[in-house]
Amino acid sequence: MTRPPVQSASVRVATGAHRFIVLEGPIGVGKTSLAVKLAGSLNAEQVLEQAEQNPFLERFYRNPRAGALPAQLYFLFQRAQQLAALRQHDLFAPVRVADYLLDKDRLFARVTLDDEEFRLYEQVHERLAIDAPVPDLVVYLQAPVDVLIERINRRGIRYEHYIERAYLEKLNAAYARFFHEYEGAPLLIVNAAAIDPLHNESDYEELLGAIKRMKQGRLYYNPLRHGAL
Repeated sequence: MTRPPVQSASVRVATGAHRFIVLEGPIGVGKTSLAVKLAGSLNAEQVLEQAEQNPFLERFYRNPRAGALPAQLYFLFQRAQQLAALRQHDLFAPVRVADYLLDKDRLFARVTLDDEEFRLYEQVHERLAIDAPVPDLVVYLQAPVDVLIERINRRGIRYEHYIERAYLEKLNAAYARFFHEYEGAPLLIVNAAAIDPLHNESDYEELLGAIKRMKQGRLYYNPLRHGAL
């Protein structure tokens, strides 16, 4: 897979504030809620993947082998349409905060699909020729599987109770591998198990400050309870 060079993203943020921030991480880590809160702080437009609209998602969680391909293709078409719309309005773009990176779609596909399904997915992906905007900053939220399970249970979405621990373990490992090699944009790696930015304002303000200061390269945000970057 060809990734855009870091330079293109770094140049865009050289003059100051980020224009396009992406939050990423495995299911349950809190990326969507944090993206919404961050968008409010930055007076930014929200770009959310709207998983609840995917009619195949519950089928996938109930029976991964039967539901993986339609769920994955639905997400691919949904994200392609959404990102194409962003490109069309790029000249007048406000600040935007997204809760997904398009490259994540292929990551999920590789975890959930068998080899033949993945080849079909790749053919569809190639034909779509998605021209996704490059983020100025990617914030990768990390947490161990036990924390993900606890947060999934806490938020109480009915069909998510079918998610198996083994799936979360594979997904978490895939995210770690992906971002270990990621060079598509400046990357802030956050230990999301150590802080609670959704319910603790001190944690949130410290993380917000780290996001605003981040310009290029990659940094690890791994504070003590009241630590700093």
